[in-house]
Amino acid sequence: QVQLVESGGGLVQAGGSLRLSCAASRSPFNRYAMGWFRQAPGKEREFVAAITRSGTRTAYTDSVKGRFTISRDNAKNLVYLQMNSLKPEDTAVYSCAEDLVPSILQITTTVTDYDYWGQGTQVTVSG
Repeated sequence: QVQLVESGGGLVQAGGSLRLSCAASRSPFNRYAMGWFRQAPGKEREFVAAITRSGTRTAYTDSVKGRFTISRDNAKNLVYLQMNSLKPEDTAVYSCAEDLVPSILQITTTVTDYDYWGQGTQVTVSG
């Protein structure tokens, strides 16, 4: 299985911004829904954001609504997560994931529904 590759993580102060990128190699990329998840030490992996195949619909967990934006560039096989107004509680390893059989009726937000995962990129937000 070919893993997705995340980049763009780093250390920022509270209130700052980061943009994460996820490079996908599986084709056809535009047939797969994509998601971002995060996992802090000692905690379960948590849904953050998801985007449909065409990029016309998105979904977010409540804690990041209004601050994070997921987007995709199907021509470049890239998914982004723009993170603004970062808070210390956003500190986690962020992973992108690929859903090969996305739902027609709703955006997938469940960890177990995704098929492939990247190794993650660390995001650390200082207080």
